[in-house]
Amino acid sequence: MSAFIRLISRVKSYKNLFIASIISNILLSVFTVASIPLLIPFFQMLFEKSVPVSSPPVTNDLDLWINYYLSTLIADVGKTKALMLVCGTMIVVFFLKNLFRYLALYFMAPVRNGIIYDIRKELFNKFLELPLSFYSGEKKGKLLSGMTTDVQEIEWSILNVLEAIFKAPIIMVGSIFFMIYISPQLTLFVLFLLLFTAVIIGGISKNLKKQSSIVQEKVGELTSTLEETIGGIRIIKGFGAENYQAKKFGAENIGFKDILTRLLWRRDMSAPLSEFLGITVVTVLLYYGSILVFDDLLQPETFFTFVFAFYQVIEPSKSFASAYYNIQKGMGALERIENILNTPNPIQEKENAEVVNDFSESIIFDNVSFVYKDSSEKVLDEVNLTIPKGSVLAIVGPSGAGKSTLADMLPRFYDPVSGSIRIDGKDIRNVTLSSLRDVFGMVSQEAILFHDTIRNNITFGKDASEEAIMAASKVANAHDFISAMPDGYDTVIGDRGMKLSGGQRQRLTIARAILRNPPVLILDEATSALDSESEKLVQEALTKLMEGRTSVVIAHRLSTIQNADIIVVMEKGKIIQQGSHAELIKDDNMYKKLVNLQNML
Repeated sequence: MSAFIRLISRVKSYKNLFIASIISNILLSVFTVASIPLLIPFFQMLFEKSVPVSSPPVTNDLDLWINYYLSTLIADVGKTKALMLVCGTMIVVFFLKNLFRYLALYFMAPVRNGIIYDIRKELFNKFLELPLSFYSGEKKGKLLSGMTTDVQEIEWSILNVLEAIFKAPIIMVGSIFFMIYISPQLTLFVLFLLLFTAVIIGGISKNLKKQSSIVQEKVGELTSTLEETIGGIRIIKGFGAENYQAKKFGAENIGFKDILTRLLWRRDMSAPLSEFLGITVVTVLLYYGSILVFDDLLQPETFFTFVFAFYQVIEPSKSFASAYYNIQKGMGALERIENILNTPNPIQEKENAEVVNDFSESIIFDNVSFVYKDSSEKVLDEVNLTIPKGSVLAIVGPSGAGKSTLADMLPRFYDPVSGSIRIDGKDIRNVTLSSLRDVFGMVSQEAILFHDTIRNNITFGKDASEEAIMAASKVANAHDFISAMPDGYDTVIGDRGMKLSGGQRQRLTIARAILRNPPVLILDEATSALDSESEKLVQEALTKLMEGRTSVVIAHRLSTIQNADIIVVMEKGKIIQQGSHAELIKDDNMYKKLVNLQNML
């Protein structure tokens, strides 16, 4: 319930529209309640029960007062004109009632959509804020489901009922007071019947929230499998695994179908059950009220008006029952979104963080150790390393040695569990994230590109002139193939750049790094996935890119790093060797074994 309260508290950002909606709902309720007693004079004239009354009644009896005003009106304007005035008044009241009903919805629409906009925005910004460690333990499909299905569920299941929450109580209270005024005995009888039906409906929706959470989890699993299938369609087809993947998706799809069917059975029972119970209550009410009329304890026209007032209670109470169902269904989605929004980010920027204006001396790893969350095995184990400005540092070692993790520590994708990393003597945890990451440019093994134009992939949020973009592309050996594209730099390259070859994609990422012009480069096996021709072009571009810059190179092909100033050999999170190629190749060690192994290949 606290999550629901926090959701409702979001309306403060739209308080003027929300207040206007509440006022419209109040006026709607006022005119709804006011429309009820208007039926009494209509029925009195229809049944010709009004009798001339010369003086106002001395009691508070509603029938007597209405009869007094009606007989006075008939005496003044005649029966036909009086009927016309009563009918005209009813039309005006019902027009105003429905006008304010529309205005309530009109003012509430931007409130509902605004809240959903805010949630989507916060969720997306949270995805950008959360560290890489968060994504290593989460399925992408689950996160996509949160952004789409869960947010939509909140709009449909919870925000749709805001109108009922602020409209129904006023109408119900006003109608019930009128019913009590007419007949306390009959009202008590009706309220007992309504309470009985509410208990039955409440029992049906008991497990709705739990089932809704299971449904959303199944949606996340389906989305994840679909995303993996589309992303790996080449491998699926290449290995003839279509049937395997289809069976996997089919099993998840059946599970989703079954739980959703059970949820819909339970949810859809509310409407027919509510209607049946409502009709039952009305039938019992008609029977009991007719007995009171037969015994002259209630006038027929007053009883008809009482039934109309009761109808005004039934409709809001049905919307309340529906609101309860929907809120229970949407609470699971709301809690899942809140879990993401409340996920703590361990990579925090200090309040008075310094700014790194430039890189002028060295980067130092001082006894740095790192362990992934929910793991006890050290990925980095007391690493000590100095990277002087202008040097080329190469990191080599077997898979799982901690090479990429070491490089990821530099822009603070992860923080050490012990030790420190200093840039020009400043602990990187004490500097602003934006200025720290401006120091580094990255070219990874996988060319990360976006479904956008070549121009936007190169600039990627950076304002740059046409000349600067072309100059960066020429240095990256990319200008020629870009110029040959149908729309040149404005060519859209498809999802993840799939319209380009591997070498072309990688050269675009190099052009992006060149345009950024960082003082330190991080090259994570940037040529390992390329064919020989593409590797040559990319290696030429990397050589130009590295000129005059400090470079950290994670190397797979050792032939590419023999001229590095410092070669670091890692194994099981530790640096076991360090030196130049000439120094390391002299001894019978891990580096020499790796070199000999690649030469044999």
